[in-house]
Amino acid sequence: MITVAFVVFEGFQSMALAAMPVFEYANFSAGETLYDVRVLSADGCSLRASGGLSIGTEAFDERVFDTVIVAGGDSILEQAPDAVLEYLRTSVNTARRTASICSGAFVLAQAGLLEGKRATTHWAYVRQLQERFEGIHVEADRIYVIDGAIWTSAGMTAGIDLALAMVEKDHGADLARSVAQKLVMYHRRAGGQSQHSALLELEPKSDRIQTVLTYAREHLDQALSVEQLAEVARLSPRQFSRSFRAETGQSPAKAIENLRLEAARQMLERGRLTLDQIALETGFSDRRRMREAFLRAFGQPPQVIRRSARSAST
Repeated sequence: MITVAFVVFEGFQSMALAAMPVFEYANFSAGETLYDVRVLSADGCSLRASGGLSIGTEAFDERVFDTVIVAGGDSILEQAPDAVLEYLRTSVNTARRTASICSGAFVLAQAGLLEGKRATTHWAYVRQLQERFEGIHVEADRIYVIDGAIWTSAGMTAGIDLALAMVEKDHGADLARSVAQKLVMYHRRAGGQSQHSALLELEPKSDRIQTVLTYAREHLDQALSVEQLAEVARLSPRQFSRSFRAETGQSPAKAIENLRLEAARQMLERGRLTLDQIALETGFSDRRRMREAFLRAFGQPPQVIRRSARSAST
């Protein structure tokens, strides 16, 4: 039997515990107790989640768990409780795997468990995680990342994907597929964690700038210079650049690159075009420039993202 510990703290996000039913349904589907799941905290008292839910917990002790999963929550972004960090630093030496859900990656990072590792977290926290912990290779566009014995997931629902991957690793694809069916979800979710469109992220305030962005997305195979975009906006290049940055918080060049990246990633995941064709159609000119842009944005070359999408769809 595999023992699983969910580590929580005051103010954790209750949605992190949505991964728990994966192990419950694995037991149900198998007709036997494959997993024994517990919820742990420093004091073993009842804790209140950020949304108001209260949950009973068991205190940290000398028990050894096969799998330790730390929840996320805004309250631990800056500093997790010392007792939680000490528990993780100890349990990582005895657990077969240690995992985080969503912003729980910050707890693992604070405990020093992500140094030199590949990891992910919710897209809204990716930049903050990378800037604070430079020794981590943060993979921004992944549902979950496995690096040795360390597992990290993106958002809260991605924790369910991570738990399903654990079940598949432990007991095979058939059981994981059965659990996914009972939970009415995909066995393996295709693509990355780009829940937000590059256009939606920009959120321009005027129709003029929105028209420019729509035009740009429809003409990614063109050069899309500031002069060309300014003409679409019916502004001088200087006025356009100033207005664009004021409304979107990005330079025109950065916004266009993000649109190109989004389009190229979608084409890669569909898998019908070659890398050279995708680079031309999305305005990167050649695969070398596209590769450099992917490494800056996602920390991975296009080939790796394509392979990940293919394996996720099989």
